[in-house]
Amino acid sequence: MAAFRRWKEQRLARADESRKGSVDEAIAGLVQLLNGQERFCTTSSCAGRLLLAQAPARGFNGYEVQKKNCSWLMVMHQLCAKEDVMTALQKATGDTVFKFEPFILHVQCQELQDAQLLHSVAIDSGFRNSGITIGRRGKIMMAVRSTHCLEVPISHMGKLMVTEEYIDFLVQIANRKMEENMKRIDRFYNCLQLALKTELSMSNSPRETIQKTHSEYTHRRKRKPDKEPGVCTSSENKEESEIEDDPEANLNIFS
Repeated sequence: MAAFRRWKEQRLARADESRKGSVDEAIAGLVQLLNGQERFCTTSSCAGRLLLAQAPARGFNGYEVQKKNCSWLMVMHQLCAKEDVMTALQKATGDTVFKFEPFILHVQCQELQDAQLLHSVAIDSGFRNSGITIGRRGKIMMAVRSTHCLEVPISHMGKLMVTEEYIDFLVQIANRKMEENMKRIDRFYNCLQLALKTELSMSNSPRETIQKTHSEYTHRRKRKPDKEPGVCTSSENKEESEIEDDPEANLNIFS
């Protein structure tokens, strides 16, 4: 416990190495809530974004964007308009891809049961691609992810390959995905607050009662109540999980 606390202090004292250099405003409260708990430490996050990425001179490999090798002609963490994309395309000289990337959050957890709690909250909130990994040295990571992405080639060697009408269509789809993304973030924040509050209220209860309560919350997603935006309820999202590989992990506990 003491070792985790020291590591967390060192981690949070580091400079933000992301391109933006700070936590996205839409999830600042969520990140603060997690880091305010001794057992959690966020390591990376993105609230979700719309971007126009340009590949290096050799082009995209099967039109999959390699973040380290591409340049961003446009990046927005809120809704965008067709004009935003068209303006960014004026700077294109190579192959470009228009993308929507949903919310993602990585949290290192002190104990496996802490990661399990976050995993339950994430699934209940609609982030069906979330998972827990345990590294070779015992590091426990919880990744909050979903699968409602969008990635479409737009231009080739600087030449626009689609019509403006189609770009407008893509922007509308991406904006709807961003709106749903923000609703899920709100649900995640509310579900997390509820879960932490429930644990706190049970902290003085007998151990058997606490375990029963945790078990009930963990399996609550099997129920099917009506879902409302920003309200902590079980998700009925049927997207298939596509868990990403974690080079630091050798064991995937939940997916």
